[in-house]
Parts: sequence; C-alpha cells; structure tokens
Amino acid sequence: MTKTLVIAEKPSVAQDIVRALTPAYGKFDKHEDHFENEQFVVTSAVGHLVEIQAPEEFDVKRGKWSFANLPVIPPRFDLKPVDKTKSRLNAVVKQAKRKDVTQLINACDAGREGELIFRLIEQYAGGAKGGLGKPIQRLWLQSMTPQAIREGFEKLRSEQQMQGLADAARSRSEADWLVGINGTRAMTAFNSRDGGFFLTTVGRVQTPTLSLVVDREDKIRKFVSRDYWEVHGTFDAQAGQYLGKWFNPQWKKTEDAEAKADRVWSAAEAQAIAAAVRGKPATVTEESKPTTQASPLLFDLTSLQREANGKFGFSAKTTLALAQSLYERHKALTYPRTDSRALPEDYVPVAKQTFEMLAHSGMRHLEPFAQQAIGAGYVRPSKRIFDNSKVSDHFAIIPTTQAPSGLSEAEQKLYDLVVRRFMAVFFPSAEYQVTTRISKVEQHSFKTEGKVLVKPGWLAIYGKEAANEVEDAKEGDKGQPLVAVQPGEQPRTSDAQPKGLKTKPPARYSEATLLGAMESAGKQIDDEELRSAMQEKGLGTPATRAAIIEGLLTEKYMLREGRELIPTAKAFQLMTLLRGLEVDELCRADLTGEWEYKLSQMEKGALSRAAFMQEIAAMTERMVKKAKEYDRDTIPGDYATLATPCPNCGGIVKENYRRYACTGVHGTTEGCGFSFTKSPAGRTFETAEAEQLLRDRRIGPLEGFRSKAGWPFVAEVGIVRDEEAGNFKLEFDFGDDKDEESGEIVDFSHQHSLGACPKCGAPVFEHGANYVCAKAVPTPQQAVPSCDFKSGQIILQQPIEREQMGKLLATGKTDLLEKFVSNRTRRAFKAFLVWDKEAGKVNFEFEQRESKYPARKTAAAKTGAASAARTSAAAKKAPAAKKAPAAKKTAARKPAAANYRPDAALAAVIGDGAVARTEVVKKVWDYVKAHNLQDPKDKRVIVADAKLLPVFGKDRINMFELTGIVGQHLHSQGEA
Repeated sequence: MTKTLVIAEKPSVAQDIVRALTPAYGKFDKHEDHFENEQFVVTSAVGHLVEIQAPEEFDVKRGKWSFANLPVIPPRFDLKPVDKTKSRLNAVVKQAKRKDVTQLINACDAGREGELIFRLIEQYAGGAKGGLGKPIQRLWLQSMTPQAIREGFEKLRSEQQMQGLADAARSRSEADWLVGINGTRAMTAFNSRDGGFFLTTVGRVQTPTLSLVVDREDKIRKFVSRDYWEVHGTFDAQAGQYLGKWFNPQWKKTEDAEAKADRVWSAAEAQAIAAAVRGKPATVTEESKPTTQASPLLFDLTSLQREANGKFGFSAKTTLALAQSLYERHKALTYPRTDSRALPEDYVPVAKQTFEMLAHSGMRHLEPFAQQAIGAGYVRPSKRIFDNSKVSDHFAIIPTTQAPSGLSEAEQKLYDLVVRRFMAVFFPSAEYQVTTRISKVEQHSFKTEGKVLVKPGWLAIYGKEAANEVEDAKEGDKGQPLVAVQPGEQPRTSDAQPKGLKTKPPARYSEATLLGAMESAGKQIDDEELRSAMQEKGLGTPATRAAIIEGLLTEKYMLREGRELIPTAKAFQLMTLLRGLEVDELCRADLTGEWEYKLSQMEKGALSRAAFMQEIAAMTERMVKKAKEYDRDTIPGDYATLATPCPNCGGIVKENYRRYACTGVHGTTEGCGFSFTKSPAGRTFETAEAEQLLRDRRIGPLEGFRSKAGWPFVAEVGIVRDEEAGNFKLEFDFGDDKDEESGEIVDFSHQHSLGACPKCGAPVFEHGANYVCAKAVPTPQQAVPSCDFKSGQIILQQPIEREQMGKLLATGKTDLLEKFVSNRTRRAFKAFLVWDKEAGKVNFEFEQRESKYPARKTAAAKTGAASAARTSAAAKKAPAAKKAPAAKKTAARKPAAANYRPDAALAAVIGDGAVARTEVVKKVWDYVKAHNLQDPKDKRVIVADAKLLPVFGKDRINMFELTGIVGQHLHSQGEA
C-alpha cells in the first residue's frame, strides 16, 4: 500500500497535523522521528536542515580571501547539511526515500522560507538527480486549529501553483549568498591589505538597513540647534479662561524644515508681540465642525512589531517569537509572518465566530464589547477589512476561534493587543467636535484648537488609554474642551509670554521606527494606507526584518541603548568605505527595496528567475571590481580631529580611513610619523575611545578583538614608547598581571585581612591592582599557589574600596555602586558586586525593579549574564588609577605563572605538568596542526582523534568552543 509523506517545518506542527488528521484518517503510531498510519507518514524539519554552498571547485576558503579569487559566481549551487541538525535531516530523507512513499506534501510554514526549507530537503534527498521525482502538493495553513488543518488538506495546492514562490525563495537565498560572500570577502580583503584580518561583513539587506541608521546618526551629529520663541497668550472670557498660541496667518512653507507658522526667530520680536497684546481685547472668530477617526487597520507582522515595541518595549525578535508561539503552540492567532492587513472576502462568517468566542472567552474587560458587536451587527462585509486584492499568500493577524489558556504574561499582552485591534476595526469610527478659534489682538493672531470626543466608537475598547489623547490639554494644542465665547464678546488678553525653545535633531531610530523605515525602503511615509502600498518595495520581508536587526547588533554595527539603536564606529567606517568605492547598491535602501519588489513579482510569475539572478551577478561583479581597482591611499570621508596632541611632537592628530595620524603642529603636513590603526585586530575604536587612548595612553580591557586565525580575545590597549623606532606605537596588554604572577614571595604580615576568601577560606589582602587570596600568590607559608581568587580594585572605572570588598567577603554582596562605566556603550550604570558561587567568581547583580515590560526581564537577565562574564575579565584586568604610563620604555613582559594542572584526558594531549592557562589552548592547537585534524572543508572545525575525543566529548567542535572546553579540564594547583 502506498503512502504520502507530510513534512512540517517544526516537530510541534507535525504533532498538530497528526492530532487534526486522526479523527478523519485513523490513529497514528509514534516512532522515534515520525508518525505513521495506513495513509500518511508525518515528519518534520527543525527549521533549515540544508544550506546552499558553492561547488568545491569554485569555493574559496577564508585563508585565501584575496581579490585574486574574487568574484565567486558559481554556475550552480551545491547543498550541504546544517551540521547541528544532520541527524534530523537523515531521518527525514530516510522517510522520503521509502519505496512505499509515492508522494510528498510540503507542510512547512506558509511563506517563502517554508517553501525553501522543503525544496532544499527534497533536492538533497534526490542526490545527483536534483530531486526525488515524486509528486508534490502544498499544505497552506493560515491557522493552526484542527479544523483549519483538516480544511487545508482538503484544498492542497499543486506544485505548479507554488513554482513562483519556489523560484523567489531560491533566488533570495542565492542572491544573499552572492552579495554576502563576495561583498564580505571583497571588503575584508580591502580592509586587510595592510596586514591582519579585519572581517567586514556586508549583506544585500542588512547593509542598506544599516545605512538608514548611520544616515540618521550623521544628521544628529551635524545638527546645529537654533533658538526660537513661541508667544503664549491667556484670554479672559466671561465663561472662563482659555489659552492661545501666536501664529502668522501669511506663513508659507519654505525649504527651511524647521520654520513653522508659530515660531519667531528673535527674542526681541517675541517680546514685542507679547508687549503689544498684553492687556488688550481680542476679536474672536470661530469655526467648529464634526470629524471622525476610523480605527487603525488590522495588524501585519511589521505593524504588530512596531506597536509592541512602542507599548511594551518588546524587540522585533521577541514579538515574532511570541506571535509564533501564539500561532503554533496555543493556536490562538493566525499565521504571523504576513505583510497583509486585510482578510479574504469569504472570511465574514469566521470573523463572526471569532466574536462569538470572544464574547464567552473569560476576558471580562473585552467580553462586553464582543457582545455589543454581535448585538449591533457590526461584523459585515467592508472593503476596508475584507479585500481579496490586498491578500496575497497570507492575511492579517487576527485571533482564531480557539480561546487560549495558559499564556505567559508577555504572550497575554501580545494576544490582547491583537484582539483589541481585531475588535476595533469592526466598531464605528470615533466622532469628535473640533473647534478652531482665532483671537486677533492688535493685528496679531492667536490660535486655539479644541477637540471634544462626542462618540467614542472603537476608542471605547481602549478605555482610558485612548481618552488621554483627548484629555491631555496643553497650551493651545488640540485636546482641550473650550470655554464658550459669546457673540460680539472681546476677551481680554490677561497675559502674554514669550517662551524660549530650541530646535531638536531628528530622533534616533528605535526598533519600531526602523521597522517602519525598512517597510517603506527608507521613505518617510506616515500615512498608514500609503505605507501599505509601499510594502512590496521594502527592505526584507516581515518575516526577516527582526533577524536583520539582530544580525546588525550581533556584528557590533549597532548598539541597543534603551529603545534607541545607535550605530558604532565600525558602521560609519563601513559606510565610508562603500560610498568611497561608489558601491551604491549596498547602501541605498530604495534600490534594495526594488529588488525585494522583483522577488514579489517573481512569486506572482511576473518576472523570471534567470533575469533577476543575472542582475544580482552583474551587481556582484561590479562591487568586487570597484574594490579591487581602487588605488588611492585613503577613502574620502567625514573624519574627526582629536583634541589630545601627538605624544611624540605635540602635533595635531587626525583620523583618516585607516588610522589616527599626526599631521604636524598646523595639521597640514605628514607630521612626525606617529600613528595608530583605527581597527586593531578587527575591532574599530569609537572616536571617544581613540581620544581616551591617546590622552591616558591606555584603555580597556576591551572586548571584540579577533586574532589572525579568527579567535576572539579581550585585552587592554596602550600607547607605548618604541625606543628603536624613536616614536610611540600601539600595543596590546593581555593582562597577565605581571606584578602578581612574578613568582616572587609575597609577605602579607604587615597587612590586615579584608575577610575570608569565598573559595578556600584563607585571608584576602590588597596586592598590586587587585584584592587576592593569600593562597593565590607565593607566600612564606605556601610557595606554590593553590587558589585563584582575585578581584580588581578598579572594575569598569569604579573604584572598589576596602570597605566594600570587606562587605562582599562577609555577606556575599557590596552596596549599590554607581560609577561603573560600560566598555561597550560608555554609559555609566549602577550595580552590586556579588560572589557567584556557581561561577566561582565576582559578578554583577542589578537593582530589582518592577517592570511593566515583563518580557524584557529575560533580555535583562541575558545582559546581566553577559555583563557578569565581562566582569570576570574586567575584575582581573582593570587597571589601577595610577596605571597610565608616561613615555618610558616598556619592560619585558614576564610569562604567566603555571598555576594549573591538566586532568588525565587533557594531559594525554599536552603532557602532564603545571601550565599557565594561556599556554593550554596554544598547545592543543599545536597538536591539532601537527596531526592535521582540521576539517579540510572548514578549517574552523576540529575533528577529534582518539586522544581528543575524551577532551571534547564529541566528534567535532568549532574552534571557538575550544577555550571553554579545555578550561573544564584544568584544575588550580592544590585542587583535588
């Protein structure tokens, strides 16, 4: 008997399909990786199981990233398994190849990525044939309720119907590969020409997105604030007082974006106006008219992410995860990865069923409105809500007919947001009475606007939250109910005062506003429906925008401070490079938006895949050619001048594309030859960091450096005298704590102990720049150290006084310390220092605050963990205040003390005997190189042999895991 294989995108969806099909097709037997009955085999991926790669003969490994090997434009793409999900791929392929499986159903998520996940698995399973050759049908689910799944199986789509989406999915994947690989390798090769390895990542969508943020920050930095004045008047009518603001009725818009009808640009003029009207009667004219305000449209993913960011502070990534959970796990929302804000025209009955569910859902704050909508017949056909022309593959995000239970607080907030929007769109418009009053005094006009809510309509669903919009009356602004003025009455101007103000720079992007800018490809569009029309030309898709923003944060191109997104020096440097090379395609949001539009056209069958890929290949070749042929020494750009003079000759130090360099005392010559790189070991200095380094001759410890082999490391950086060269140079200091680890006997007999070591109970003393356990250094009582407790006397610029260290040792926690300064953001922050017994080190603990954004507690916890991890390095490496050397010859660095002993497994690789922690990774790496244990296809992967297997605990590891793994096999001298 033949069977049909159903491949879902995730295990949870496979289980839902099985539960939905059981009543109609019989019971399924559960196996290790699939479910099976007489008709169906149901299995699942776990996201992407296969990824594209260049064929071996065309690929270029990172060690050969040079212009000679670029561009890489392979005639075809091979497939390779994603390493961490290889076993799952094998299980799915095994089912697909079964002889009794004669057809396949693609049940992956209804969208471009879901199509790609399935198509690549099916192609991989077919091997050299390029596919299995078995008939394919598509399950297209908008909702995960059992009824919706059963209906989906009754309306399966054909493979031909999905060909446009499949072409767009493959084209998007291959275009991103071509631009990302070639762009990253070309820019990395350009930036690494002077030596070292400066990884410079670019992407078809991520880089234009970054350019939006950099452009905005550039405007903020260059903004020059201007003083202006407003004149506010108070008018006494018989019925009471009202306020008004002076304006010029003849004002017309000009090129000056900051000019407005109610602004005066000199204090004298503002004073003159106020003096002229003070105490004088006003002639009043008034116009009053009714106006209505319709509810916002239903949510698509981007508008939901923007709203959740603004209301709750949720990141775009968090909102997507919550919406996906409400869709998959709770079956409470429809498919969230949508760009549509309308419903199908045949969905009116479903909308009525949803209101019936909400009327009896147990959500007491919303039940009355659901009942009102049912009773008044609000749910009826409307082109604003039900419009097939505005629904593509997916429709708007709305609640399903299934009432959820067991939601987390964050899930409940997001669900409530969607439910309110869904209900509001069916309710009548809100009705206002808007009054505009002009009070004319001595030829000067003052405007007062009043807005009174007459019928709340849909606003009733939002209660006080919406009413505040009307009640917040501010001087002359809309919102105040106006006191009446009788016909012919002339209210007296009892007071008039000029108010001095300053123009403000544009606001930084938040995730909400950046999502909006991505949606409209950078064009500032406030109108909701016009923005909707621009969506097809946006940057990325609703499903990918959150990941793009997170990727920019991960690559340290942006920092997230509160709700603001701030570009780093690395981002500015990348934009300078791309614009200097005239590679506009990677900077222009609107151009990349055009490509996204072409992909959407391909989905509809209106554009060929070959034509699109030809355009991408041409752009890739041009980008590499521009970088390869650029022959000037520097890139033109807007560069900084440092305030601190050259340490060698006192000249002016200026920034160029690659370095900060002395330009002589007048700033116009080549100077004395002093300079230092802007991006040592692939980490770009912020201008403020470069200034601090030059001023203090030392900065750090800083994170984000990478060795030539790609290994991340943390270090201090110093400007030191190079006697041989007769100048100063930049030098890394890896914090070997030279004083403490000199091997010399330390005598603590003249000191009073601060308390007992939390690790071993021995007394703790001051020593060098740290507080150390007496057993962590050689003493007359113990020549060989047996403990490693150490904590800095200065941590992130916060001095740790003896009293506070005493508290930490006695109680496990200091007082709240307020002068820590983040190395990453340079912002001051408050924290307690605590003894973390589990981690075996001093960590941060932040103030517990009641948050109205519960989901951000998770993020805070992660931030805390990351900060705590950094604290360990900071605690060991933070320099004392006096540790800013003047120009003097650098002393030879003494080797780190051999304070650790490998366990038996590690000793079999590096040999027995005491070692310094810094030696261990080098010895293991030497062993790997000597025995040729790097994967030839990916040199970053180490393949374990018989000796390394007990150390790694698995067959293969990424080289970035190595430090953490070997650390587990080291014990301090004296430990059991």
